[in-house]
Amino acid sequence: MPRAAFRARLGAGSARGGKELALASRQLRFVLNGRPVQGEVDPTRSLLDVLRTDFALKGPKYGCGKGQCGACSVLVGGQVARACVLRAGRVAGQEVTTLEGLAPDGRLHPVQQAFIDRQGAQCGYCLNGMVISAVALLRQDPAPDRARVEAALRDNLCRCGTHREIVASVLLASGAQADD
Repeated sequence: MPRAAFRARLGAGSARGGKELALASRQLRFVLNGRPVQGEVDPTRSLLDVLRTDFALKGPKYGCGKGQCGACSVLVGGQVARACVLRAGRVAGQEVTTLEGLAPDGRLHPVQQAFIDRQGAQCGYCLNGMVISAVALLRQDPAPDRARVEAALRDNLCRCGTHREIVASVLLASGAQADD
């Protein structure tokens, strides 16, 4: 529900005695996908809500709402973060990268291309978290072995069962040959 509608519902005649709920917003500045952004934001809103609603980004998805499935993953300061449980105020002054930010000029990131080449996605819902986690892994360890890839991706849920293809995609992006 949009904030204006939310405020209107709490206006006159509400259970709060006609007092409108004041949402505490503040100026939030951070770098989003390589570009400085700012806006009036309630710092207690989830980063996922801000990214999807205020910036119309659709890469990070709402999955479980508890930070357990990985669908909402983003990079904050180069580290994987779960945007559904991260409050927007926590990213002030930081760099946030979403799936869209991996291909800013229209060219796919090598991990994204590898997922296409190895057919690492089926329904695509987990894809955001898998790709973001893979990018973070390859930045830290450009030549991981299969066990390291599996460990890096273990907290991302794929309900379609394409784990073999996902791991093969990450290994392809690293330059390693994946076993078929």
